[in-house]
Amino acid sequence: MDARSVAAVAAFVVGALIATSVIGSSIRTVVLPRGGSVRLGRFVFITLRLLFKLRIRRSTSYETRDRILAFYAPLALLVLLAAWVLGLAVGYTMMLWAVGVHPIRAAYGMSGSSILTLGFAAPHTLPQTTLAFTEAAFGLVELALLITFLPNIYGDFNTREREVTKLRVEAGDPPAGVNILVRLHRLERLDARTDVWVRWIDWFAEVADTHTSFPALSFFRSSMPELSWVTAAGAVLDGAALSASCLDAPRDLEGELCIRSGYLCLRRVATLFKLPSDPDPAPTDPIAIDRTEFDEVWLRMSEAGLPLKADQDQAWVDFAGWRVNYDEALIRLANLTEAPIAPWSSDRGLTAGRRATFIERIRQ
Repeated sequence: MDARSVAAVAAFVVGALIATSVIGSSIRTVVLPRGGSVRLGRFVFITLRLLFKLRIRRSTSYETRDRILAFYAPLALLVLLAAWVLGLAVGYTMMLWAVGVHPIRAAYGMSGSSILTLGFAAPHTLPQTTLAFTEAAFGLVELALLITFLPNIYGDFNTREREVTKLRVEAGDPPAGVNILVRLHRLERLDARTDVWVRWIDWFAEVADTHTSFPALSFFRSSMPELSWVTAAGAVLDGAALSASCLDAPRDLEGELCIRSGYLCLRRVATLFKLPSDPDPAPTDPIAIDRTEFDEVWLRMSEAGLPLKADQDQAWVDFAGWRVNYDEALIRLANLTEAPIAPWSSDRGLTAGRRATFIERIRQ
């Protein structure tokens, strides 16, 4: 076998591998109903994230940062689609060159003509015709995947955001878990907190499924800059943890189930992005909330007239035992998604001075 034949075989094998990898990437991303690490997708999203990080580095205003980051996930999906199409074109260019379409420019022209079904470059041999037909078929498949993929993404996004937006009424803006209990008590509907927990049990189950099947959803930002699915989740979990640990009331089973549903959801999403978190933390492990912050919330609930347990020290121990289950995953996801500042979640990364300013603002 001469050198030209060896080069043709090598080019065909490499081209087939590239095309197969691209097809596999699109199937795992769009069709496979489970989360997984797709190298091409990770490369596209990480590279674009680095570019966006450079763009917002000098932006001091959160509104400006949010406006820029709102383009990140949609643009990454379009770039990923372009990468799939380009990968197929490159792979088939190499295979067409291997079966006699010379020079490489002619092979590239035939590959582009086939994948876009333009038909301006006609194949002449059976191998060339076979490759042209398969490339055209895969190009149509990629288009069909896009047509079905985007409506699914935005359907799941709208489902997620419906509850996030409704939570503003119960948890305030920015959302805080204690607000849920205080506002329901003022309305003499404290028992209705169980309805909130039940709604969010379903929400956590939905998010755990959709955000691991379609990881890009985690980076789709809310339509309003001050909202975030991560901080909303944190507020609900804190509200349920405060209810279970502090209120002098019958055992809040729905609240406890909500906490479990929530931390399982956040851990699944965090694991998908390789964010470290302890899968089985001890109740005595440290959390990002200190005793002083808890005492401030306790005082607020007491002043609002909520029925509190007699032992505040034990309530703190119980709250920390609930919080430790979701504490690390919540904070890491808030940092990953550049969530707006909210108490006990995305504010944990602030300096002491900025946190003091933020706390003063939410108390007003």
